Amino acid sequence: MPLDNIISILLGAIMSRAVVGASAFLPVVVCCLTIVSLHRLLGWLVVYSKTIAGWVEGEKIPLYQKGDFDDNCLKRGLVRPEDVMQGIRRSALTEDLNTIDKVYLERNGEISAVKKQN
Repeated sequence: MPLDNIISILLGAIMSRAVVGASAFLPVVVCCLTIVSLHRLLGWLVVYSKTIAGWVEGEKIPLYQKGDFDDNCLKRGLVRPEDVMQGIRRSALTEDLNTIDKVYLERNGEISAVKKQN
């Protein structure tokens, strides 16, 4: 999750202030514990609340269905049809759109394809 990377950088920047002596040690520790606690609380809320999970992590976006690309969803996901085709080649191992039922932009940013049932 990108938030984990942001938290890591933030904690490193805050803790470095205590290491170089730019800030007192105790306030730095309290600040870091507060950030870690809030991150833990947000993680817990994401697991137990679909509403908050949708707000924090987003929803999957249907990019291709019923034989056509959805231009509004492509714009919303900030992807082009070429990006979708790359995802289809990677996940479905084909370039033939006739064998593809749906394509989604997943919550983690990857593109996944669902093949048609025969």
